[in-house]
Amino acid sequence: MNRLKDATSPYLLQHADNPVDWFEWGEEAFAEAVRRNVPLLISVGYSACHWCHVMAHESFEDRATAALMNERFVNVKVDREERPDVDAVYMAATQAMTGQGGWPMTVFATPEGHPFYTGTYFPRQQFQRLLAGVSSAWTEEREAVLEQGSKIVEALNERSALPSGPLPTPDTLTRAVHSLAESFDPVRGGFGGAPKFPPSMALEFLLRYGSAAVGDAPDIGDGERRATAEAATSMAGRTLEAMARGGIYDQLAGGFARYSVDAEWVVPHFEKMLYDNALLLRVYAHWWRSTGSALGRRVALETADWLLAEMRTPEGGFASALDADSEGVEGKFYAWTREEIREALGEDDGLWAIELFEVTGTFEHGTSVLQLLADPGPGEAERFARVRAALLAARAHRVRPGRDDKVVAAWNGLAIAALAETGALFERPDLVEAAREAAVLVDELHMDGDRLLRTSRDGRPGTNAGVLEDYGDLAEGLLALYGVTGEIRWFRRAGALLDTVLERFSDGSGGFYDTADDAERLFQRPRDATDNATPSGQFAAAGALLSYAALTGSARHREAAEAALGTVTVLADKHARFAGWGLAAAQAALSGPIEVAIVGPAGDPATTALHRAALLSPLPGLVLALGEPASATGPDADADAGSDADAGSGSGEVPLLVGRGLVGGEPAAYVCRGFTCRMPVTTPAALRAELTGGA
Repeated sequence: MNRLKDATSPYLLQHADNPVDWFEWGEEAFAEAVRRNVPLLISVGYSACHWCHVMAHESFEDRATAALMNERFVNVKVDREERPDVDAVYMAATQAMTGQGGWPMTVFATPEGHPFYTGTYFPRQQFQRLLAGVSSAWTEEREAVLEQGSKIVEALNERSALPSGPLPTPDTLTRAVHSLAESFDPVRGGFGGAPKFPPSMALEFLLRYGSAAVGDAPDIGDGERRATAEAATSMAGRTLEAMARGGIYDQLAGGFARYSVDAEWVVPHFEKMLYDNALLLRVYAHWWRSTGSALGRRVALETADWLLAEMRTPEGGFASALDADSEGVEGKFYAWTREEIREALGEDDGLWAIELFEVTGTFEHGTSVLQLLADPGPGEAERFARVRAALLAARAHRVRPGRDDKVVAAWNGLAIAALAETGALFERPDLVEAAREAAVLVDELHMDGDRLLRTSRDGRPGTNAGVLEDYGDLAEGLLALYGVTGEIRWFRRAGALLDTVLERFSDGSGGFYDTADDAERLFQRPRDATDNATPSGQFAAAGALLSYAALTGSARHREAAEAALGTVTVLADKHARFAGWGLAAAQAALSGPIEVAIVGPAGDPATTALHRAALLSPLPGLVLALGEPASATGPDADADAGSDADAGSGSGEVPLLVGRGLVGGEPAAYVCRGFTCRMPVTTPAALRAELTGGA
């Protein structure tokens, strides 16, 4: 029976024609397991997962294996990207039972959903033996199996809460920088050895820590801290450069692969994920903002262009991933032989490109992924552009990797923030417009009353409830978009999302659960404050709550953010790599709030200049409000937004703008720092001086 044919998940649709009698996750599967008195076999993966495809081809497409599965189990296929809550609880069990985790994840569970045996990828013959062994144990040792499942659930529930502490201090963050330095690779960048994942969130923290040394930031004062700040910026820069020059980055079209299998960033695992590229886009743009790096600028703009070219859906959102494989071979789309380079470029340009891109035969059959360890020499920019264009044109004739085109609310929130800020920093209104269109899609398609749906596809909303990361990341993105556009709609929606976070996700002790209080009950209510490939829901919510509190003056939102950041204090010394976003939010909390209100007519060059001066500030904890004045009678003017506040750049419901108008008939910037406000200024130079402590 083909139960997956109407699924919204591309991953589930990949399995719709398997001979396995798959169920989607839900009551029907549990009821069938109870009726038949057999265990559940829960298989969790995602569409861009290479080893998921391998196991599918070896086992799930094999009729003999499928017959064994169908006879002895109720088989449930789960897309981890649609159901991160289901993935989280069973991944916790898998890691606890095996010491490791990954995808595909294979879980055997009681009809109540209690796991009793777990693993990841199994080759076909081993998997068949495992199926037979688990089935025999269920038949012959049922009581022991049930007891094992109960004990696992009990143990997981006991260890689910991560200890918390007070809000991190400046010393806490300094220790976190030192902790990161202990595992830093000074030669090749990054942290630890192979495999190396892009440490996007840790890099954001390091850049913020370094930027906190600018001007009169109170938490960076003495020489030791300034030296640590310089080291933080250096670690971030070395890593960003190494990744941008390595094979993990697509040197032709832009965009980053999921991770590098080696320590040198040469050989990527070729799948490209929206969340990685959104996070990295923002970090590279911030690197340029902090240091003026030309490489940071180039990679940020190329990655943004790649997002628009490769990941945008017809509805205006952003797809989840590009597959690692094409024609059944991982990386085939991206790898080149020397002969292919010469054929595409001719002998002279070909030999030049072979040397420039390090085409040395990294893989089987003499293929290489392209690197750019050094920029072309002086006067070679035109040749470089011509060569890249010719190689891209040749590559366009290859079979492209598949695309998972579902729209995930959280990851689109990350993309909205990155594109809005990058568009503003580099004066690319098309990028800001792309961020706005994605925000419109999520706002109009993913909202069910005051609740957020996690996914949509082809303009159809999914049925799965949003989890904490969806609310936190989307609120973060909408607040960033508001700061760039001044459109009050995004401020309002972010506030509504964060109100739901406070009302539905609180654990009652200062942290948050990953699912709402009325979400589907699993054997464990997931709660994980540590970052993984994306910011943890708790840290994402904390960062957005901080920004919203600064815009509104809400003590409730700021206190909730600070309480949620208490976990950072526990993680900073030894596990800083898994708390990068929390550390970044904590740096913003300690350095801010730095509140900047820009008041002036939209389109006025003076308004634009002030706005840009604020956007270019790298200071952590800075939040930006933008609005038009109701009148030009001076700083005490009423700042009512008027009747069209939803569509325009009104200030009617943004407390930071209330009571602030033009100064002497000119657009003005109002700066408040540490809950103390300064006199308004009317020039970019004066605003920069206020922000750097020079006034």
